Amino acid sequence: MPERIATVLFLCTANSARSIMAEAILNRVGPGRFQAFSAGSEPAGSVHPLTIELSSRLGYETRPLRSKHWSEFSGTEAPPMDFVFTVCDKAAGEPCPVWPKRARAHWGVPDPALLYGSEQQRKQLFFEVYSLLKRRIELFCALPLPTLDSLTLTQRIDEIGRSAADSHSPSEPRILPP
Repeated sequence: MPERIATVLFLCTANSARSIMAEAILNRVGPGRFQAFSAGSEPAGSVHPLTIELSSRLGYETRPLRSKHWSEFSGTEAPPMDFVFTVCDKAAGEPCPVWPKRARAHWGVPDPALLYGSEQQRKQLFFEVYSLLKRRIELFCALPLPTLDSLTLTQRIDEIGRSAADSHSPSEPRILPP
């Protein structure tokens, strides 16, 4: 009997770069096992142009990518979420809707949309954030989910957010002033 497809929601504040990248990556890396979505607490309303450019260059379909509010995934019409990952520190600290029956972890990543420098430096930082997210998602996809109890699963997904960050940290970012 085939395993049920697990749903995964990636959250950040603007839903214009990190969570969008994570959604696209998981939908490519985990087809048939996972269906990924992304959303933000304060969506930008559009996907960052460098996210679109990088995604296109790497062969991702960009038409379905859009910036959206997390309320799309919290109503009775929304698909139930099995996993919820915050990818920014601000969203991790905000009061989120309740997603029953879910495992949640924080996989903080610097926001490349707030980085400045030359165009080449900005593109490089977007790629480094993408690479970090891809590594974490590959580790997540390698987990033997059906064999893990809830506590072990929570520990493992938390470890992915910490260990992958330590060994694949993006270059020292320069954050735009507020």
